[in-house]
Amino acid sequence: MKALICEKPGLFAYKEAPTPSFQPGHAIIKIKRIGICGTDLHAYQGNQPYFSYPRILGHELSGDLIEADDATGFMPGEKITIIPYLNCGKCIACRNGKPNCCANIQVCGVHVDGGMVPYFSVPSYTLIKSEGLGYDELALVEPLAIGAHGARRASIQKDEFVLVMGAGPIGIGTMEFARIAGAQVIALDINQDRLNFCQENLRVSHTINPASEDVTQRLREITHEDMPTVIIDATGNQKAINNALPWLAHGGRFILIGLQKAELIFSHPEFHKREATLMSSRNATKEDFSFVINSMKKGLVNGSNYITHRAHFDEVKNIFETWLDPKNGVIKAMVSLD
Repeated sequence: MKALICEKPGLFAYKEAPTPSFQPGHAIIKIKRIGICGTDLHAYQGNQPYFSYPRILGHELSGDLIEADDATGFMPGEKITIIPYLNCGKCIACRNGKPNCCANIQVCGVHVDGGMVPYFSVPSYTLIKSEGLGYDELALVEPLAIGAHGARRASIQKDEFVLVMGAGPIGIGTMEFARIAGAQVIALDINQDRLNFCQENLRVSHTINPASEDVTQRLREITHEDMPTVIIDATGNQKAINNALPWLAHGGRFILIGLQKAELIFSHPEFHKREATLMSSRNATKEDFSFVINSMKKGLVNGSNYITHRAHFDEVKNIFETWLDPKNGVIKAMVSLD
């Protein structure tokens, strides 16, 4: 079968790879859709942590189940998606119900090869039923689940002001689930087109562009001088993360979904006087996947809002780099193997 391999930063190649054979405890999926996410983009650019080359990318996946072992309730031919985080089941995180941050985690397309292939083998425990969703929607469940997990980590209360930094796919998913939790969402990004997207498609009431506005002043205006009680970073930008603490309300929570390679640097007195809570949010759990699917089924989240660009699998090598250019307005690129 033909696989798309990221051989090193900036270089893709189509190469022949062995078609997966059936293994005990595993399932084989015929891939239909591959969502392109920030992890894929960062891997191509060479700035993705936890990464080595060569690597087959792709973890936002949907397809048809071909066959499976030890997969009660699943039938060959049905539409599925997967939880692409392979956990050991034995470490302290797994034993405590947090397989999303397993000490020995292997993420498809990051630590191990992913799904930019026609056929993909995964452990059967990763399978998620479609619940009537189509291929496009199913390929969006994983990135939306990351936002849902971050919003859940934040323990958002009704009418709280929640500042979400970064209006990329993960950020806008986070905004959706902060809104569903009852928050008054504030979107921050330097890309005005993305801020416009948030207002027009996500019912986000407040937007701030730090390239043209005084962020502190705008936050004071929006929150009636209180400042946001929750800040969620979805930029993975060191400067954005390090500079955001003064925007947090006293007693507030700062949640890091975005990931960058360098240090967190901020004033201890500023952090301490707020009695602030700092936490990371990694991946998502089955509970988050179920919540996203139910939200989509209820019409609370419209998956069609996210997909702005499409390509066939055979085109990805030549078109991928264009998705990195902010001028092209990419929110979510979706790859088809139909």
